[in-house]
Amino acid sequence: MEIVTSPVECRKKILSLTVEGKNIGFVPTMGALHQGHLELVRQAKLSCDFVVVSIFVNRTQFNSKEDFEKYPKTFDGDAAKLSQSGCDIVFAPSDSDMYPSTPEVKITFPQLQKSMEGYFRPGHFEGVALVVSKLLHAVPAQKAFFGRKDWQQVLIIKQLVKDLHFGTEIISVPTVREPDGLAMSSRNQRLSEKERSLAVIFSKSLFTARKKLLAGDSVVETVASVRQAFDRLPEVRLEYFEIADRETLEPVLSVESNTRVSLFIAGYVGGVRLIDNIFLQEETE
Repeated sequence: MEIVTSPVECRKKILSLTVEGKNIGFVPTMGALHQGHLELVRQAKLSCDFVVVSIFVNRTQFNSKEDFEKYPKTFDGDAAKLSQSGCDIVFAPSDSDMYPSTPEVKITFPQLQKSMEGYFRPGHFEGVALVVSKLLHAVPAQKAFFGRKDWQQVLIIKQLVKDLHFGTEIISVPTVREPDGLAMSSRNQRLSEKERSLAVIFSKSLFTARKKLLAGDSVVETVASVRQAFDRLPEVRLEYFEIADRETLEPVLSVESNTRVSLFIAGYVGGVRLIDNIFLQEETE
């Protein structure tokens, strides 16, 4: 496994491999790797000849300087995991490599970012779009792999690739969960033992809500039940719970005639913010 830090050098290597006929798979990450990330690598290995994983904590997508500074940084451990997983290149640029000057470009998604993460984290997706554009220039892969836990982000990146004509297919991979259902996340590392036990309310609320909807409960009733569950636990705070169209992210009033519905949730356990989502129709996950 090779570690490359220069975006220019990385691009040269990828283009030379492409000329040789290699199919390149790309897994962008911010490090602090867990089994969810390694599943993305595994999926890339299954369908591609050569796998590149980037590790870069992108400051432009953080809304809080404190959150950025507290984000886990575990490069040596991450590199060891990737070496064992079959990764071929780790692309690990520095902040100055990616942002040699203050960026002037701003990419917005008026429809896709108006709700949920886009609403509660203004500017977040602009930072995501900018760094993904830079990463796809440095790693011009045939396929890029993203986890479905960040489904709104997946849709935005698909739109970015479509609108800017990147020649990369975006592959979404089902969320990997802990045995109790909690979605794997790098932020889970910041939870205390007690907070970790409380965090399961996010996934539990999603799966319970899905059962209610499939059993015939209304959207209004289901939303109310989730809010009540959080009200009973003062140590956690619900930021949003949304039932929306999976492709447009528009809220739905009824799920009876819409098979593209997803359930989205976000909130805090102590000072740690967690997000999660599931598709309403389980067989499509």
